[in-house]
Amino acid sequence: MHAGGTTWFVSEDYSYRSATYYAVLSRELAGDAVAPGTESMLDAFVVPVCLERAARHGIPVAPYTIAHTCPAAPAIVYGLNYFSRASHFEVLAGDGRDQGKVRHATSNGKYPCCAQEFPRGSGIVRAISVFGRTLSPFPGVQEIAGQVFSCFRVPLVELVCISGPGGTVLSSLCPVRYSRLAPGERRLLKAHILGQAFL
Repeated sequence: MHAGGTTWFVSEDYSYRSATYYAVLSRELAGDAVAPGTESMLDAFVVPVCLERAARHGIPVAPYTIAHTCPAAPAIVYGLNYFSRASHFEVLAGDGRDQGKVRHATSNGKYPCCAQEFPRGSGIVRAISVFGRTLSPFPGVQEIAGQVFSCFRVPLVELVCISGPGGTVLSSLCPVRYSRLAPGERRLLKAHILGQAFL
């Protein structure tokens, strides 16, 4: 879609080497104004890179470390390898299954993982952002959605957040399948594509 002099790519797959990636790259090389750019597409879905860029943009993010071994529980662990996806993570609860979860995330220790603090009493909140707007009622999520859109300019993305006593923080960003959109989210996306909602 075109809006404000920019061609916006709405896609359910912004991954590297996807059809969307090459379409955006082609337009960038032609000198066209596009969103999201290929740099944002690469940054948004690699968890530590996403969190670093988001933090520099003023977005509250989950504290994290890069580890090769099992971190202290409670924690959330994302795999960091070519086959891992930001949509998949393991929650370490401090029981006998944690080692197995970390082995799974790290491919038996072959690759590192991104371990995030998951304070006791916290919960995971997932929300779909359509051009920076979300229907989520959780406190703080709408603000994060708007900030994420300003930072990465990805029209359709899922936010994974950690909501706890200290507030809500961003944990990761994930692509969204159209089939997962709720009716209200479909209407919102359609309104943007038809130009009935403005950026």
